[in-house]
Amino acid sequence: MRSGPTWFNVTSLVLGFTFLYLPIVILVIFSFNESRLVTVWGGFSTKWYVELFKNKQLLDAAWVTLKVAFLSASIATVLGTMAALVLVRSGRFAGRSLFSGMIFAPLVMPEVILGLSLLLLFVAMDQARGFWTVMIAHTTFAMCYVAVVVQSRLVGFDKSIEEAAEDLGCPPVRSFFLITLPIIFPGVLAGWMLAFTLSLDDLVIASFTTGPGATTLPMKIYSQVRLGVTPEINAICTILVVLVTFGVIAASLASKRQEVLRAQDERAAFGPN
Repeated sequence: MRSGPTWFNVTSLVLGFTFLYLPIVILVIFSFNESRLVTVWGGFSTKWYVELFKNKQLLDAAWVTLKVAFLSASIATVLGTMAALVLVRSGRFAGRSLFSGMIFAPLVMPEVILGLSLLLLFVAMDQARGFWTVMIAHTTFAMCYVAVVVQSRLVGFDKSIEEAAEDLGCPPVRSFFLITLPIIFPGVLAGWMLAFTLSLDDLVIASFTTGPGATTLPMKIYSQVRLGVTPEINAICTILVVLVTFGVIAASLASKRQEVLRAQDERAAFGPN
C-alpha cells in the first residue's frame, strides 16, 4: 500500500492555502505601496503607516473595537465556562434541553436576526445605543462559542483528581481554581481567543446595536470601502493581521506550556510508573 501524501492531496492543500492566504499577502504587500492607487504598484514606502497614525477617525474606531473585543471576550469566557460546567457536571435536570438549545441556537442563527432582535430589545428597554450595547451584544453571541469549546474540554476531564483533592479537605471552590481551571485552561484560553476574534471581526450585529461615538473598525472600513479602498485601510488591516498572528502564537505557546507543566505535575504525583 502506498504511504505518504499523494499529488492530489498536495495540490488540494496548496490550492486551499493559496485561496485563504494569498489575498492577505497581497493586502500586506500593497500596504507598503508608494502610490495612492491600491491596484498600481508605485514602489516601496511606509508613508501610509505614518498617514494612518494621523487619521484620528480610524484610530478611534480601532480603539473602540479593541475595547469591545477585550471586554466582551472576557465576560463571555466567564459566562461560557459556567454554562459548560452546568451542561457537563449537572447531569439531567429540568430544563436542560431548553438550556442546551439556547446555548447552541446562536451558533446557527443568522447574524441579521440576532442583530435585529437585540436592537428591538434595546429599543423596548429605552436603552441608548452605544459602546455598552455593542459590548453586551458581542458578549451574548460569543458566550455560546466559549461554552462549546470549554464543554469539549470538560467532557474528557478526569474527575478523580478533583475527588482526591476534596477527600484531602480541599473545598469545592478552591478545588476548581487550583485543579480544574488549570487543567481546562487551554480550552478556556481557546474560547477567549475565539470570542475576541469574533468580536473583532463582527460587522452585522455591531451595525444594529451601535450608536453615536461607538463606531467599530469593521463599520468604519466598510463605510470607506464603498467610496474606494485607501492605502490607510491596507495599513491598519496589516497591523491587525500582525497583532492577531502574535496573539495566536502566544496563546499556542501558553497552552503548550500549560500542558507540559500539567504532565510534570502528574508525573510528580503518581511517580515514574
